[in-house]
Amino acid sequence: MPRVIAGFVTGAVAGFGIAIPVGAIGILIIETGLRRGFRMAASAGAGAASADGLYAMIAAAFGTALAGTLAPLETPLRVLAAGLLLAIALRGLWSLRGTRTAVPDSAAAMPPDVEAAERVGSARRTYGVFLGITLLNPVTITYFAALIIGLTTTGTGPWEKAAFVAGAFLASLSWQTLLAGGGAFLRQRLSPRLRIAVVVLGNGIILLFAASIAVSLIA
Repeated sequence: MPRVIAGFVTGAVAGFGIAIPVGAIGILIIETGLRRGFRMAASAGAGAASADGLYAMIAAAFGTALAGTLAPLETPLRVLAAGLLLAIALRGLWSLRGTRTAVPDSAAAMPPDVEAAERVGSARRTYGVFLGITLLNPVTITYFAALIIGLTTTGTGPWEKAAFVAGAFLASLSWQTLLAGGGAFLRQRLSPRLRIAVVVLGNGIILLFAASIAVSLIA
């Protein structure tokens, strides 16, 4: 049991270690909460946490045997990540065109069952998008590559490794959900104009992240 607990604590530390530094993914989750509310932001956070959990699973299962295969993939993954972040930021800015403070008539007149179905579908899409961009995020890849190389405390038994993965996932999920709640909280308290300004700022920062990845490819 002590080894299982140690594995869980190690996983939680690893999960918080990648989740807490507010990078591109964290800013996108907050921006989603500002623009679309807690449900969508929580779906985004769950997608990001699932990616962290998947990488933790790979780290625990394969360890150093996988480290050598990650290096050749770094450049193409950085290209994909930069392009994806650029597309997401531009889409976020484009979605603000013609923004009105009032609720559109079409949305107000939407039947409840249709609206609920659309929200479920949109939440699933949001989950999938954030799962994908977190898996492609160079920071996440680099972090877990280092973890794979240097990790020696997950234990050798299946229960220790499962505890490590659970700790990493739950730690990441708790932090991402906190970010989602923060964005949704601000959504309810910011004026429409200020909310738009914050969304523009957030997407501008995402553009800077994409540019920094592109510059690192050239340098």
